[in-house]
Formats: sequence, C-alpha cells, structure tokens
Amino acid sequence: MNIFRLAGDMTHLMSILVLLLKIYATKSCSGISLKTQELYALVFLTRYLDLFTDFISVYNTVMKLVFIGSSLAIVWCMRMHRTVKRSYDGQLDTFRHYFLVAACFLSALIVHEKFTFQEVTHYCAFLVLPDLLKPAKKRISRLRRIDNFIFCSSLSLTKDVRSVIVFLPFIVLMIVEIWPTAIVNVYLLQIFWAFSIYLEAVAILPQLVLLQRSGNVDNLTGQYVFFLGAYRALYILNWIYRYFTEQHFSRWIACISGLVQTALYADFFYYYFISWKNNSKLQLPA
Repeated sequence: MNIFRLAGDMTHLMSILVLLLKIYATKSCSGISLKTQELYALVFLTRYLDLFTDFISVYNTVMKLVFIGSSLAIVWCMRMHRTVKRSYDGQLDTFRHYFLVAACFLSALIVHEKFTFQEVTHYCAFLVLPDLLKPAKKRISRLRRIDNFIFCSSLSLTKDVRSVIVFLPFIVLMIVEIWPTAIVNVYLLQIFWAFSIYLEAVAILPQLVLLQRSGNVDNLTGQYVFFLGAYRALYILNWIYRYFTEQHFSRWIACISGLVQTALYADFFYYYFISWKNNSKLQLPA
C-alpha cells in the first residue's frame, strides 16, 4: 500500500465520520440525499462479495466491514429513525436513481475486466437468436411467479424502487440462460465488481442535484461532500503511482470511472474553494 491509497482511504473514512456526526449530533439529515446513500450501500455490498472468501489483510477486511456497516447504518437512520427521518426532504430528493442502477448493471454485463471475445459471441447470439430462450419456458414461468411474489412483498417501497426490483428475476434469467455455467462461475464477481465501480462513479449525482435545488449548504454537509470527492482524487494519484511502479497494473475500469467521478465534483470544488477563500457560507447556483 502506498501513501496515496492510505490518504484516500482515510479521507473516505473521514467523509463517513462527518456524515455520521451530522446525523447523530444534530438528529437531522437535512441536505443529505437518501438515494445517494442507498446507492453507496449497494456499491459496497456488491463490491465486497469476496469478504468471506478472499483474505488480503486485516486492514482490508476491517475497512470493508466499516464501509458496509456505516452505509447501511446511514440508510437505516434516514428511513427508520423516528427523529432523523422527519428532517429528510423527499420533495427535493427526486433524482431517478434506478436509471443509474440499470445503466451501470448493463454496462458491467457488457464491459468488465475479464471481457473476452467469447462473451461477445454470446451477446450477439442473444440479440440475433432469441430462440435461445425457448427451451427455458418453464424457468420463465417459475420466474414470473417469483416476480409476482417479489412485487407483492415490495408494495411498501416507492414506485421507482419497486419498478427495478420486479425485473431482477429476468436479469438473472438472462445471465444464467445465455452464458455457459463456467462463465457465470468465473466472471460473476468481476461483473459485480465492475457494477460497483460504475455505480460509485455516478452515485453522488442525486446528492449534487439536491444541494443545487436547496441552494444553501450547511457546514457539515459541505465537508462531507468535499471529503468524498477528495478521496477519489487521491485514488487517481494512487493509480498513477501504481502504473509507474507495478509491472502488471491494469485497473483501467477503475481509472476511467474515477476520472468521471472526480469530474462530477469539479463544480462543487470550485464553489467550496470560493466559500473557503471568502470565509462565507457555501452556496451553490440553483
């Protein structure tokens, strides 16, 4: 581990601590996007599926547990805590984040680090020969029954979230029926890892949109978003360092996604610097 990655991890941890401090000290989540927090929880849950199968180091395992636990705790507070949930402004937090989830998942299916020519042929076969699904009519019928059960069980959720959930069995069907079992077994973790990288790159969008709609940004919320953006900027330095010091460094998906993620913060960084320079309250243009 190099100094840039360590600094990035500590900055990321700092952003989470600042957000937890805001929620537990003020008993308020005003200015915080629940949709962004749900996306981050999904990011960590899908990225760290290897938590109990691959041991790298105590530090790595602890950080994974911290990120998963803290993200779920934040979502729980904003949804379930009797006092905190009252301060959540759902009228401003209206970004359709399920589009981000769907787009990132499809991108991960098509482009990930284990992508091979063999998979291209399977995608082409799926597009050109829809008859491949005909032998699976019984499975489709069974999945429809499961789908109806999931739909009934999710009636308490919002319409947007429910509309994504009811399609999940058919996404699973596409993976299992089109890809050979060997590809599923070997590449499934890579697909979910790529999905988490793509989703993390755009997960901040609901938060940035909410801040622009509200205009004024309180101090702790501004610091939370700043540390979150700085963490990814430090990781870019980490990747540059590893590129010149490691012989087989090939995290090109993470690098490109990291650049996109950092670029999304550019506007916020500018106004944050202006407010710090003028010693004034952070305000974003509506």
